[in-house]
Amino acid sequence: MGRVQMAMTPHTVTARQRALAILALIADVLLLIAVLAFLLNNGVQLVIALLGLALAVGGGWWMVTEDMPRRGFGVGGLVVGFILIVLAILRAASNTDQGLLRIAILATLLAIAGAAARAALVPDLHALDEKLAGNRWRPKHPVLICNPWSGGGKVEKFGLLERARDLGVETVLLDHGLDLEQLARDAIAAGADCLGMAGGDGSQALVASIAIEQDIPFVCVTAGTRNHFALDLGLDRDDPRGSMNAFHDAVERRIDYATVGDRLFVNNVSLGVYATIVQQDSYRKAKRETSMALLPEILGSTAEPFDLQFATPDGTEVDGAFLIMVSNNPYVLGPSVDVSQRRSLQTGALGVFAVNASSGTEAARLMARSAVGLRGRDPGWHEFTCEAFEVRSRAGSTFAGVDGEALDMPTPLRFRIHPRGMRVLVPESNLEIAARRRARNVSVGALLAVARGSVPANQTVEV
Repeated sequence: MGRVQMAMTPHTVTARQRALAILALIADVLLLIAVLAFLLNNGVQLVIALLGLALAVGGGWWMVTEDMPRRGFGVGGLVVGFILIVLAILRAASNTDQGLLRIAILATLLAIAGAAARAALVPDLHALDEKLAGNRWRPKHPVLICNPWSGGGKVEKFGLLERARDLGVETVLLDHGLDLEQLARDAIAAGADCLGMAGGDGSQALVASIAIEQDIPFVCVTAGTRNHFALDLGLDRDDPRGSMNAFHDAVERRIDYATVGDRLFVNNVSLGVYATIVQQDSYRKAKRETSMALLPEILGSTAEPFDLQFATPDGTEVDGAFLIMVSNNPYVLGPSVDVSQRRSLQTGALGVFAVNASSGTEAARLMARSAVGLRGRDPGWHEFTCEAFEVRSRAGSTFAGVDGEALDMPTPLRFRIHPRGMRVLVPESNLEIAARRRARNVSVGALLAVARGSVPANQTVEV
């Protein structure tokens, strides 16, 4: 099968896309003017609103991470913070009707700017269909490994075995006592030219690593509890049967994967607080209760810093981070509908996010600064991308959550990104979903490029 780039080249940027980009830029300028006009004489109320937001976030942090009585103070701070925000909005206007009108104007401009920008950045999907004509194919001997207990029994609930039989896909059940890696290798030895996994992210990563090793495509079937990998790949997590269409008239995508040492991961590796919590036997059955019980102990005012050290790309040495997350492509961490998701699995970079603080109080202060847009200026907040990364510890080992799997790993931990190293078969509709996910990465630079008739960087999906 040939490889096709789904991209907006200069001659494929349509007049409609250019008009939408110009509309989005105009709406952005009007939005800025409106905000300045509405708040020009209300600077005090703006400061009050920001203080309320900081108080609410800091209080929420104490509510989660501290025991009583600090937890009670946290609840109080959360409530008072929200009250301050509401009062500031109401007082910024001379009367309630004027306040509602201003909110309506700002909301309208924001909606126009967002909708026009995203529409302008979506590639010509009709042109993509024409390029892909004749490039779809079907594996000759696909094998799907199923974890019957994953996701509360989704394999049986959604009739995945029957669906596989209808599609001509051989199935293998992961029974108690069987080795998943060996099942995958046995399937390849028997002639499988495509491997699929119906299970959670940890199982997906393991089977995908065998497929990569043998240079055959992989199919992700959304039968896990959360399936973050499937979400960011653009698959419907509520429709496992639909994801199995990848075995029939499939389209192949090339996406990135990452490794920590010699272990592959498709989502992320967490170190510090989360990695410590997932080590508990009770976590699998009671995630919320276990987290609420342990967080005050781990992050409280008397807690010891974690034994984790790393260097940032600019050479800054960091010691004692209580949270480090290294992801296969960067997650969206700012205010967005995509928060805790990845817009793309083809950036060719690791995403690194870390927070270091000497106490729970300092951590609460840092989270409050983050809420009002000052996190980048805090020396305890670290967020960057890179192609390789290393984490050290003086103890020579550390707990790690690798795609949600609890491990105790030797240090130093060395991370690497492998651009376009994984072959994934997806249903045809997934290409449009992937294109629209990328288009959410709206920026002034991308809009200006489209308005000029040029191609914004990083707007392709390789197939």
